[in-house]
Amino acid sequence: MLRGYDEEEMIQLEQRHRTSGMNSRFAGTGLSFADYVRQTRAMLRVIRADTVVDGNAPFELLPVGDDHRGRAKPFRRGILLTHGLSDSPYHMRHLAAFFQRNGFRVMALLLPGHGTQPGDLLDVHWREWARTVAWGVDCLAAEVDELYLAGFSAGGALSVRQAASDARVRGLFLFSPALEITARARWANLHKLYSGFVPAAAWLNLLPDADPYKYESFCKNAAAQMYALTQTLPRGGMDIPVFAAASAEDATVHAMATLRFMQRVRHPLHHLVWYAREALTGQNLEWVNSHLPGQHILSSAHTAIVMAPEDAHYGAHGDYANCLHYFAEEPARYTACMARADGWGEVLPELLAPGVLRRLTWNPHYAALETSMQRFIGELP
Repeated sequence: MLRGYDEEEMIQLEQRHRTSGMNSRFAGTGLSFADYVRQTRAMLRVIRADTVVDGNAPFELLPVGDDHRGRAKPFRRGILLTHGLSDSPYHMRHLAAFFQRNGFRVMALLLPGHGTQPGDLLDVHWREWARTVAWGVDCLAAEVDELYLAGFSAGGALSVRQAASDARVRGLFLFSPALEITARARWANLHKLYSGFVPAAAWLNLLPDADPYKYESFCKNAAAQMYALTQTLPRGGMDIPVFAAASAEDATVHAMATLRFMQRVRHPLHHLVWYAREALTGQNLEWVNSHLPGQHILSSAHTAIVMAPEDAHYGAHGDYANCLHYFAEEPARYTACMARADGWGEVLPELLAPGVLRRLTWNPHYAALETSMQRFIGELP
């Protein structure tokens, strides 16, 4: 059974579950970054309401402060930010502001298939995402002496892949990186044998899509492309500085892959912030207790790492509640969750059992994360 709708509703796909025809390929070749932003915003305005264009559009920021001038180029340091699968650049805005305050020229991408409607992921290929990142690196490299990449989830995987073959990349900042996902995703596109007759078979979830900055409905091609991307990632260690932050409790990716990845980093400057309910010690590892009973937080989550508690949409008092894990099978709990939750955490069976749980969408330790990143930046060669 398709998760999210009953049998009669399965064939009633809505317009958002079809491709727009405007957003499956990278269209920035030959453009400056500023022109790419303008062109992308114009495309978004055709499909989305004006009120949500800003959160879904790529953007750029100039560094704050006096110590940012480059030797041979306008800026000393720059960073390219890449969001996650089914997400948007909105998810990178707190990180962008942090890097701007710390003297970085900032560019943030919108990956093809994202920011418009869920159906635009039906035909996208991971190579279009990789093309976008490679182009973004070219744009940033023209302006900065030292180039860094930062990525959340799928954006982390794309950043690792780019850095492995691009000597211009001086370091990585990874947040809940999607380095490994379930092997079942390998077979996700088998639906193409029959989804021409049953279009709803192309979807893992058909959900309300009430979040303006992240798709809730999720098509099988997105999973297949994500799996294919992970199979291209380097298996050896990185020779550049790497900062990473991840939750041990993660229902989206295999979190232990991040731990193994960081253990393979060969550069002496590497640091992992590890959010977990159980203590973990190790070299260059900072354990953060993610179980905060005083705040009714049972654990961290994949969706929480990069978001500040003050965020107006996803934050502790934001206007969005993630209760999608109840939508298909437990409508009464979904309704209860949207009204009030007993706690927040990752949507894992052992955490869902006790009461009504909202998936955590903010990081209660975000300020401390910024402090750790600032310390790391201060040690960069």
